[in-house]
Amino acid sequence: MKEDEHTVVLERFPARLVDAAPVPSTEDDDYTVSAEFYDLLQARQDEQRVRRLYGRDVADARLGVLDIGAGTGRVTLMSLAESGVRVHAVEPARAMRAPLMTRLAMLPAELRGRVTVHPSTLRQAGLRSVADVAVCHNTVAAVPPAARSELWPSVARALVPGGSLILQLPPSRLPSRDVVKVYPEQRVGGHLYGGRLVMSAEGNRIRTRFDYWVRDPRRVLREHTETFWMWPATRARMAADLARHGFVPLPGRRDPAVLAVALRSP
Repeated sequence: MKEDEHTVVLERFPARLVDAAPVPSTEDDDYTVSAEFYDLLQARQDEQRVRRLYGRDVADARLGVLDIGAGTGRVTLMSLAESGVRVHAVEPARAMRAPLMTRLAMLPAELRGRVTVHPSTLRQAGLRSVADVAVCHNTVAAVPPAARSELWPSVARALVPGGSLILQLPPSRLPSRDVVKVYPEQRVGGHLYGGRLVMSAEGNRIRTRFDYWVRDPRRVLREHTETFWMWPATRARMAADLARHGFVPLPGRRDPAVLAVALRSP
């Protein structure tokens, strides 16, 4: 299937990066289904994309890297490998955090010592001036428009003046028809793990449903479904929203998948 702007990698969505109400982050989890399948079906392709989209910026970091919505750790691990600075990984979802922590446990102590995992929303983490590069991958599309405006001040507080934010853009419009992406099945022993992503318009939102299955050569053993929502926004609208919070566009960026901005100096 040819990818268009609606099938760009919005395949793993953030938990509550913006607080709607005080919720114990250790108990509230939106990824109990997807966490089992994500690394097996999607993460290898996502790892290549992460390096292409953000590798140059991360390598230029001189103070720290902030990974907003770290998930199972693709941006976090790439940041540790490509830079020598401290990394802050913000991930409220326990199910996604578990594989991230497993990966970090396997790293040499000197690498593991440079990363701090924040099991909370970005606002709850209370980070101030800890990074000069922030990455927001597979995240913004699933944050409602009103909540996005609450997220940007937390990002600004975590960055130093002049620091950059590179975010993966949401789809710019609702899909005119259902968009289906099927993930190639992966074998684990005698079982095959598979899945598909179905995106469809519903009101002003995009319903994003993940169907997963596990089968052997004779029958389907398990089936699971998990649904998330996305809110489309154009590049111009995202840039205007960020401008209200002190961010200005960075020149020389042509990749249509991302928006790169910098925090204005006082």
